Amino acid sequence: MATATVPKSKLSGASFLLEEQALEKLFTPEDFSEQHQLIGQTTEEFANNEIIPNIEKIEHKEFSVTRDLLKKAGELGLSAVEIPEAYGGLEMDKVTAAVIADHIAKYAGFATTWGGHTGIGTLPIVYFGTEEQKQKYLPRLATGEIVGAYALSEASSGSDALNCRARAELAPDKKHYILNGEKMWITNAGFADLFTVFAKVGGEKFTAFLVERNFPGFSIGAEEHKMGIRGSSTCPIILNDCKVPIENVLGEIGKGHVIAFNILNVGRFKLGAMCVGGARLSLENAIAYAKQRKAFNKTIADFGMVREKLAQMATLIYVGESMIYRTVGMMDAALAEVDKSAADAAKQTLKAIEEYAVECSIIKVWGSEMVDYVVDETVQIYGGYGFVEEYPAERAYRDARINRIFEGTNEINRLIITGFLLKRALSGQLALMPAIKGLMDEVLSGPSSTGELEGLLAEERTLVQKAKKLGLFAAGAATQKYMQAIQDQQEIMGAIADMVIEIYAMETALLRALKIVEQKSEADAALPIAMTRVYLSLSMEKIESAARRIIAAVADGDMLRTQLAILRRLSKHDPFNVIELRQQIAQKVIERGKYALS
Repeated sequence: MATATVPKSKLSGASFLLEEQALEKLFTPEDFSEQHQLIGQTTEEFANNEIIPNIEKIEHKEFSVTRDLLKKAGELGLSAVEIPEAYGGLEMDKVTAAVIADHIAKYAGFATTWGGHTGIGTLPIVYFGTEEQKQKYLPRLATGEIVGAYALSEASSGSDALNCRARAELAPDKKHYILNGEKMWITNAGFADLFTVFAKVGGEKFTAFLVERNFPGFSIGAEEHKMGIRGSSTCPIILNDCKVPIENVLGEIGKGHVIAFNILNVGRFKLGAMCVGGARLSLENAIAYAKQRKAFNKTIADFGMVREKLAQMATLIYVGESMIYRTVGMMDAALAEVDKSAADAAKQTLKAIEEYAVECSIIKVWGSEMVDYVVDETVQIYGGYGFVEEYPAERAYRDARINRIFEGTNEINRLIITGFLLKRALSGQLALMPAIKGLMDEVLSGPSSTGELEGLLAEERTLVQKAKKLGLFAAGAATQKYMQAIQDQQEIMGAIADMVIEIYAMETALLRALKIVEQKSEADAALPIAMTRVYLSLSMEKIESAARRIIAAVADGDMLRTQLAILRRLSKHDPFNVIELRQQIAQKVIERGKYALS
């Protein structure tokens, strides 16, 4: 049995780089409570019975149907999970929020609408609203009586959100702010009632305002004609001397960035959950088609290269859901320590969530790129039919593309991952620098005589350890050369982030497999173990490639040759037979007709 290092205190964000999480502190889908399972089933039934039958109407922008569905979701409690009970909400855990996001994602057009309403459209008020603002808006947002939206982006400042041009000036009556400007790509804008709008007071102080649709000077532009998520509303909003009462300032003047970045961070793990839910449905469609489509006198599900695709899809879904629920499990453990009766309870909550900013960005980047792979291969399995609108592969392919842009582009999130790690390392919150120094001393002293790990999945555990050492080694080489100026080396920052992402994914897949063995048996864990081995093999290749890019960029001559020799030593391992493993995985998911672990 694997021996895990138990953290001395509650789990710190990004600590996975330095220590293995104890299995008893790891949350997985196998740990769902009856309540989690029930709400997952409720959401699944809502998606199947209410959303899917209305897809064509929603795709053609019959937004009265969308509003009715939001009200039905409100009646079921699906939109009130993160709203406090005092304001008509259910105040449930983040695992529940992720479960709903996962299961509601059967149709991306509505999932985008629901996510915009319940997440970025509602949570700013939950965390930053005054008592009066909460009482006025949250009960109606919870039921779907009114719909929320979030207006941050502008045509000239997408990722550079703080560089917005929208202005707010205090009116002569001292009772209103007058807002002028235009916001772009606003989800739900065509029918939303309440907008969190960001503007600069006096052209300098970045501030959030709660703006109602019927405020004088507020108007909506035309619907965007989008490549995907056509069932969601996306419009610009125009502020032309828009009068906003001073009591509708959200948070503090000049502190809008605190709201903007914290709310986006909260949304990232749910976007990752939606990506997993969408991938799961695409896999089901791909399996169903492969089982009935014949070529050369047999179904294409019998062809090795098609089976390889199906197995890889299932493997990625396993890894994705493992990462999401591991992360939200850590969040819930941290949130359990928040004193909800304290005056600064909202601040404590946000701090607990921000602790896992690295993990949330990892989930967002990995999940959005994973679902892109899955929908792309689904189109490939459908062949020519995958390019035809009547078949589900085509819409899923178009809808998935936006996820790499939503909630901060993947490029921005990669910089966040490395930037947060460096910030925590330099402040002493994360013992990254001592770990890098220790590794550098170890590798420069020559090959180690320490023995290999023993016990269950020892080879896999050793591989994860090697991945961590490679990550630390490459990051150490880069920081030695550039020091704090590494912030200006975006390609290297991105390559470090790629390694960190893969390390988190590898370890999470392995820990979940180990926990399933512990809870059940090694036989019951046969498929998770096979999926883990497949993923570890491919992930290690990515980590080695990223490390090689970094080392080639920071060293030359004899130093380059020395560091490449160390890289080869750190990455040396025997390969798993991924062809055979994928055949085992494919056989099981084809038999079941869907993603399954048994």
